[in-house]
This record gives sequence, C-alpha cells and structure tokens, in this order.
Amino acid sequence: MARKTDIPPSYYGEPRNFDPSFRGPIHNRACTDVLCCVIFVIVILGYIALGTVAWIHGDTRKVVYPTDSHGQFCGQQGTPNANKAILFYFNILQCANPAVLINLQCPTTQLCVSKCPDRFATYLDMQYNYRYNNSYWEYYRQFCKPGFDNPRKVQRPDASNHLIKSLILQRCFPDFITRNGTLTVANKTDFKDGLGKTRSVIDLRDAANGITSLLDAKEVGMKIFEDYASSWYWILLGLVITMVVSLAFILLLRFTAGVLLWLIIFGVIAVVGYGIWHCYWEFSTLRGKPHSDGDVTISDIGFQTDFRVYLQLSQTWLILMISLSVIEAVIIVILIFLRRRVRIAIALLKEGSRAIGYIMSTLFYPIITFVLLAICIAYWAVIAVFLASSGDAVYKVMSTQDKCMYANLTCDPEMFSQTNVTMVCPGSQCTFAFYGGESLYHHYIFVLQLCNLLVFLWLVNFTIALGQCTLAGAFASYYWALRKPQDIPSCPLFSSFSRAVRYHTGSLAFGSLILAFVQMFRIVLEYLDHKLKGAHNAFARFLICCLKCCFWCLEHFIKFMNRNAYIMMAIYGKSFCTSAKDAFFLLMRNVVRVAVLDKVTDFLLFLGKVLISGSVGVLAFFFFTRKIPVIQEEVPSLNYYWVPLLTVIFGSYLIAHGFFNVYAMCVDTLFLCFCEDLERNDGSPLKPFYMSPQLHRILRREQGSKLYASS
Repeated sequence: MARKTDIPPSYYGEPRNFDPSFRGPIHNRACTDVLCCVIFVIVILGYIALGTVAWIHGDTRKVVYPTDSHGQFCGQQGTPNANKAILFYFNILQCANPAVLINLQCPTTQLCVSKCPDRFATYLDMQYNYRYNNSYWEYYRQFCKPGFDNPRKVQRPDASNHLIKSLILQRCFPDFITRNGTLTVANKTDFKDGLGKTRSVIDLRDAANGITSLLDAKEVGMKIFEDYASSWYWILLGLVITMVVSLAFILLLRFTAGVLLWLIIFGVIAVVGYGIWHCYWEFSTLRGKPHSDGDVTISDIGFQTDFRVYLQLSQTWLILMISLSVIEAVIIVILIFLRRRVRIAIALLKEGSRAIGYIMSTLFYPIITFVLLAICIAYWAVIAVFLASSGDAVYKVMSTQDKCMYANLTCDPEMFSQTNVTMVCPGSQCTFAFYGGESLYHHYIFVLQLCNLLVFLWLVNFTIALGQCTLAGAFASYYWALRKPQDIPSCPLFSSFSRAVRYHTGSLAFGSLILAFVQMFRIVLEYLDHKLKGAHNAFARFLICCLKCCFWCLEHFIKFMNRNAYIMMAIYGKSFCTSAKDAFFLLMRNVVRVAVLDKVTDFLLFLGKVLISGSVGVLAFFFFTRKIPVIQEEVPSLNYYWVPLLTVIFGSYLIAHGFFNVYAMCVDTLFLCFCEDLERNDGSPLKPFYMSPQLHRILRREQGSKLYASS
C-alpha cells in the first residue's frame, strides 16, 4: 500500500487531461510578454548608441602606446615618435612621490626614445666627463628634450638626471642586480643624484616600484594581447579540431550510444589515472634532485605570470596529484552506487539519439549559437576597450616640492610658461597626467561600463535561451508524432525557431534578464570579496561568502527553471511565468523520475565534454611547449604559453558544451513530454502513448521500483 502524504494531489496543479486534438507544439499562438519585448528592443538600440558614442570618444592607441609628458604616443607610426617606442623617465626618483598613487603618473619629465641607455650615469657624471671627452655629451644628449644643447647649464629642466639601462614594460628602469645579498646598479650601492646628493640604490628601487606597480596589470595585458596576435591561427585550428571531433562524436552516438558512452566513462577514468601517475612521476623526480627547487613552496615565490615557474616546484605536482586523485575517487564512487541509474540514463540517451537521427539539422544549430555568442563577446570587448580609452589628455602641475599650492591642479601646457606657477613652485612642470574629461560622459564612464556588462550578460543569456527554446520545439515535434518518422512535420527546427522569434522574444528576454541580474550581482560579490581579502573584518568576509553561496545556488536554480520553462513555452506557447509554473508543477508531480535521470544524464554528458576538451588541451599543451618534435619550428614565440593553452581548453569545452547541449536539451524535452504523455494517455487504443515502447518500459520500470520501495 502506498505511503500517505500530507500534500494533496492538487497541490502541484492538476494533471493534464486527454485531448484528442493535441498533436505537439501548438501552432495557433499569440505573442507573449510584449512589454518585455519592447524594452528589450529599446535596450538593444541603446546598446548600439553606447557603442557609437564609445567609438567616437575612445582611442585604442591610449591602451597600446606609452605616452610622454606632452601626451604624444611613443612608437605610433606617422608621427615624429614612430621610431621611439620606449618611454624614458628623467628623474625616476620622483616616482617614489605619493603623487604617483594619486594621479597615476610619475611627476617627472617623460620622453620617447628609440632605446634605453646602455650605461648608468647621472647629469653630474656627464658634466664631469664632458671636460675630458666631448663624445660623452653626444651620447647623453639623445636623452634630453629636443633643442637642449648646453651641457654646461647649471639648471637642468631639459636634461635627464639619470641614465637607466634596463627595459621593462616598454619603459626604461634600473637594471638591479643582487650580489651576495646586496642590491646594486652598475656595481654600485649608492650614487649622486642630479643635485649632488648621495642616494642609496634602495631609494632607486623604491622609486621604480612606485611606477611599475601601476604598470604590471597593463604589461600582463599587453603580453597576453601579443600572444593572441602571434598564436590566434593555432588557437582557431584547435577550436576547429574540437568542433569536428564533437560533431563526429555526436554522429557516432547516433549509432553506438551505449558503447560510446561507456567508452567515455572509462576513457575519463583512464585519462585522470594517467594524470595522477604523471604528477607522481614529476613529484618524485623533483624530490630526488639534490639542488632542485623541490623544497620551495608556492607561497615562497608568490604570484608569477610565467606559469612554468610553478612546474619546477614539487608542491605544485603534489597538489595536482591529490586533486586528480579526489576527482578519480568521486567518479568511481558515483559509478558504483549509481550504476543502475547510469544504465537507465544511457537508454534515455539512446532514445535521444533516435530523435536527433530524424532531425539531423539540430546538430548544426550550435554553430548559430556560437556565432551569435562570438558577436556578443566581441561587441562587449570592443565597447569596454573604447570606454576605457575615452577622454582627452589631461595635464596637471607636477612639482617636486611637498607644499606647492598648485600641485595636482590642471594646467594648459601651451600657456603654462606665462603663468606664475614656476615662480611660486620652482621646478614645477605642466605634465600629461591621464586621459579623462569633465563632461557628463566622462563622469559616468564607470556606470557605462557596468551597463555594458549587464546588457552583455542579457544578450548572452538570450542567445542561449533562444537556442534552448528552438531545440525544445523541434524535439517536441518528434515526440508528439504518433507514427515516427511519418508524422514528424517538415523542417521542425526552422519552424520552431520561427515560432520562438515571432511569438516569444519577450518571454525569452524576460527569463534572460532575471538570470542576468543574478549573474551581475554575483560579479559584484566577487569584486567585494576580492577587495575584502586583506581586511580584518571576519564578519564582513563571512557575510560575503554566504551571499556568494546563496546566489550561486539561486543562479543554478533559475537556469534549471528557465530551461524547463522554455520547453513548456515551445510546446504550449504561453508566457514565461505561466510556462515556468507549469514546468515546476509537472516536475514536482514527477519528482522521483527527475531525481533518477536529470543529474545522471548531465554527469554522462559532462564526462563527454571533459574527454573532448581534455584531449584537445593535452594536444595543445604538447604543441605550445614545443614537445612535438615534428612541428617544433612552427610554434610561435610566446610570452606566456598558458594564454593560448587556456584559451584552447576553455574554448574547446564551450564548443563541446554547445554540441552536447543538443543531446541534453533533447533528453530534457523528451522527459517532460514523457511526463505529459503519462498524464494525458493510458496506453489504450483510444488514448495511445506517444513514447516508444522501449522508453515506456524503461521509465515505467524505474517508477515501479521506486514506488514499491516507498510503500
């Protein structure tokens, strides 16, 4: 006898009744959520306007090229600085000034030069050596302002106080060398500055750190950009290989679903097992070397942009080995305890294979989604760059004096010599500070960046929602065909896409906007968490952690509900809220089946994605690290080999996800249709089931065993 429950049968809505006229997705439907559709169109037009305004005001040269004290770009073609791509600081000691952190600019004259000095010297050194050797001045003058030709001049506003030989971040910085624990520059531990005062090399290092700390992020970004520029075609080739492999994999699933899925499972176990063995081999090798870095920990070396440094540490391989071992154990435990459900999920995937076999065009729909997502990402990135580079050159008074009343005030470089600033603050200069402005547009650039991000998330989620609704409509047409394939309508994918765009753009935009707001809030929480990492307020960090966890769960729940709402919308043509309610009630009336099939099926498809992206990632790793002898010469020179490697791995996973998402959407649609079928029909000649006999036998058997266990 079944166990009694306190929940009435109608608590989750009444089951659907038999309708002899129902034959799958309803064609006679009306537009839904029209208001949201209008808002969505207005936002898209506003997004286009934002891109136009950003393009008008932005200038990507401000991101690419260093800028001298006059606001001119170093190294830009077609300018006097075309062959001068390096920025040179006259007196880098001034970069230790607190004004660096306030104005993001070092308060000293900056000049574009063709190369950094090959020696370390001061202005006083030049004047002393000029008495005996005129050629010394000829070398020194290239690091002075144009037109300065008096080496005996006592005041030096136009000549550099120091010559510094090291090139870092397209800028000249001190070439520090540590000898026997002592910091030196040009074998010196101290030197005389431009005023004849003896200074320590440590002062020079602190000054250099003052400006390099502001440039590290830009330097990493520029190197990443260079790596993409030199390896983009190899990245594209890796993604194309992933696309071909994913397509071939799904085609094979059509004919050998059971065998191939078991091969996926054992293939992933074998790949992870090999990873564990390789990590152990690297760990033991580094531990066995007498003079290796095996005892050095990751915390000792801190963050390094060159990831190869971490590969020389035994601790890195130990962490990887433990992580892979945990993953391997989890996979094996899941397979042991869920082996029956795995077999049922495989049978459901076989049914999905038959559906895809009859509607082969669904395999190519992920290409449309991929193109639309690429357009969204490219448009968002371009707007972000142009917004970041918006503004005119802003000049400020830079003074070496601590109590200059005009310091940090804006100035006009053409009129600066006619003011009394230099009289009140001797040695002050009107120097380029940053790009900005005082207009309303410049004041709200940060807000515009947030709007850019929010609309980007909205469009990405809308693109995914459109694909889910389109595929759901196509597979529902397959399921509700009584005689397969004779009763399947012609061009089911195109018909479903047309219905989704024509009638349900507003509903898809509504569901996508809800998800975009949650994702936006998660990004804000991640930003706050990053800012609070160094804080000592334990309660604030605990609260942020709890909020991150709650919104992570909320995002995944909304994704799950949206997905099922789009399936019901594709079938019945109702609004988003009504479809979400109907889907939720239908799932709750069949909660046992949901628990059995949903996550197990997702797990099997996830293993397929991991196998494909991991295999392509291993191939990319051997290629970019020059471990394939046949094509070593073809590998481009890279700053960070992990840049194209991670791009290939992440891109491969997204592509594999796009193709496997067809299968996942097929299974979810068939499952909801099956639940509806059981409520509408009883298998009699008057009310026949639309499901295949195999699918009916599998799911009915599972339901029977569960109900018997709960009796």
